[in-house]
Amino acid sequence: MHGRQGGRQPVALAPSILNSSDLTRIAESLAALEAAGADYVHLDVMDGHFVPNITFGAPVVASIRAATRLPLDVHLMITQPERYVAAFVEAGADILTIHVEATYHPHRVLQAIREMGARAGLAVNPGTPLANAQELLPVCDLVLLMSVNPGFGGQTFIPLTLQRVRAMRGEIDARGAPVLLEVDGGISARNAGMVRAAGADILVAGTAVFGDERGVGAALSALREAADRV
Repeated sequence: MHGRQGGRQPVALAPSILNSSDLTRIAESLAALEAAGADYVHLDVMDGHFVPNITFGAPVVASIRAATRLPLDVHLMITQPERYVAAFVEAGADILTIHVEATYHPHRVLQAIREMGARAGLAVNPGTPLANAQELLPVCDLVLLMSVNPGFGGQTFIPLTLQRVRAMRGEIDARGAPVLLEVDGGISARNAGMVRAAGADILVAGTAVFGDERGVGAALSALREAADRV
């Protein structure tokens, strides 16, 4: 993480690598992220059931773990994540995030992730009431608010997300919970400042990082500047 500004920890950036970068050059992309000062590598795992897309599994996460020193922020967009959390923790996930909508027993799964030694994250889709996650804050290390409907990169940020971020930030602070608030979907330099001002600690960005013609370093600098301007 970078230096503190105005008494508040600066924003953390978690580039989403596999859906946006050149898959034949993952090692180069990881090296570029390290050089540019990324805080995490965000990895979207999709099963073609919970979301209408398929990406990769634990072996790919293990390969990425071996190729970078950055913390791995692994986002499971899969049904019944309890069947696979052990494999992803063993593969090297530092943060393992499940969806509140994807399991009947999210409390149990979050506890299991922590017991395995990873930080436990809980993701919430745009149409899901925040109360579903707020009751689980005691067993969360991170809450991820989706600012698009999950499944594909390059989507447009849903403006209502800002209200949801403010509400979740207020709940986390009211409880005094040591929980990070992450936002994922359609994040760019155009909206990073608004999302940050609403209360986000971590911003996930894919297209805005790897689709920037100026390169990864310039893209991350632009995101960080826009977010920490608030």
